[in-house]
Parts: sequence; C-alpha cells; structure tokens
Amino acid sequence: MTDQHIASAFDRDLEDIQAHLMKMGGMVEDAIRQGARSLKNRDEELAAKVRQNDKKIDALDLQIQEDCARVLALRQPIASDLRTVLTVMKVAANLERIGDYAKNMAKRTTVLVHMQPIDGASGAIKRMAGEAQQMLTDALDAYIRRDADLAQDVRQRDLEIDQMYNALFREFLTFMMEDPRNISSCMHLHFIAKNIERMGDHVTSIADQVIYLVKGEMPDEARPKGNAPNYEIPATTDSGAKA
Repeated sequence: MTDQHIASAFDRDLEDIQAHLMKMGGMVEDAIRQGARSLKNRDEELAAKVRQNDKKIDALDLQIQEDCARVLALRQPIASDLRTVLTVMKVAANLERIGDYAKNMAKRTTVLVHMQPIDGASGAIKRMAGEAQQMLTDALDAYIRRDADLAQDVRQRDLEIDQMYNALFREFLTFMMEDPRNISSCMHLHFIAKNIERMGDHVTSIADQVIYLVKGEMPDEARPKGNAPNYEIPATTDSGAKA
C-alpha cells in the first residue's frame, strides 16, 4: 500500500470516528436538556427516557475508544494526526461522564416528583443546566472549527456555573434550616446542582483539549473557579438515587 493510500485510509477512518463523536455530543446535549425539562415539568416518563438513552451514549463511547485504538495500532499517526486521535478519545470520555450526570439528574427526578416541590428550585436548576448545555454546544463547535479562542471563552464561562451552584447551595441550606421537612427534597436538588457543576468541569476539559489540538499544548493558566462554600450539607443515607 502506498503512502498516499495509507493517508487516505487514515483520513476516512478519522472522518468516521469524528462523525460518531459529533453524534455522541448531540445525544449528550439532548440528555442535559431533557433531564432538566423532566425535573422542571415533574415528568417521570421523560426522566426514564434520559436514563434509557444513556446506554446508547455509553455504547458510542466504547465504539469511539475502540476505533481510536485500532487507528493508533494500524495507522501509527504522528504529529497533528496523533493529537487529533488523542483529543477525540479524551473528548469522548468527557462526554460519557457528562451523560452520566444527566442520567443522575433523571434518576433523582423520579424521586423528587413524589415530594413537595421547593419554590423556584427546578426553574433555577433548569437555567443552570441550560448554561452547561450551551457551554457544551460551544465547546463542540470549537472542536469542529478548530477555534482556540472560542474554547478559551468556554473555559472562562465555567466560573458562571460555579457561581450558580454556590448560590443554589446557600438557597437550599436556607430552605432546610427554615423547615426540616424540606431536607430530603433539598438534598436531592443539591446533588443535581452538584452534578451540573461537574458537567461544567468536564465541558471545560473538552475546551482544554481543543486548545491542545489547535496549539499543540495545554492552556498555561488555570481556569477560573468560583469559591466553594465553606460549609457542607451533611451526608445522609440516600436510598432514592446515587450521587
């Protein structure tokens, strides 16, 4: 096989892998959107759909990782081609984790629909999830366009997610202090908010990988982080769903 044929085969392999990556990204965006909507609308059927679809996200991640491993073994890419394959593997792994957090949101929704709602909480969480989902959309666009500036913008916006989480944490703590009957609901809501905050961290990791892909090195500066509250909600036995 000539060098030209080898290069052409690598390009086809990489095109197929990246198509699967973008499909996976779209599925994860939908999972965030639908998970937040199921909470806001107290929709158990939609929450169950999010949980079921997570299996498809996991399957795509496995396929991408296996395809990348095969390309590395057979094509032995170097320089920018090698960076692309490594970036795809890491982006897919981050997408899989974000999908898990969306699934966890849906799992807790199936518990929360049977509890007294907390005023304004589901709407605030939906807005926070919307911010995380838009960050993911932009991070994937940055990957497609090889746009390091857009990726850097995504990194900076993680601070907004952290600030929204901190505000919700304080709000939930206030609700629990005012009425102990709110504790169970607020615990579930807190874990959902924390899951979304972790989504933001994984989206930021995707943005870091885009910068690495474009520039050949990871960002020098640490990404901005909101100051975490210096108090914790006490751990309790949570039989309804896992964090």
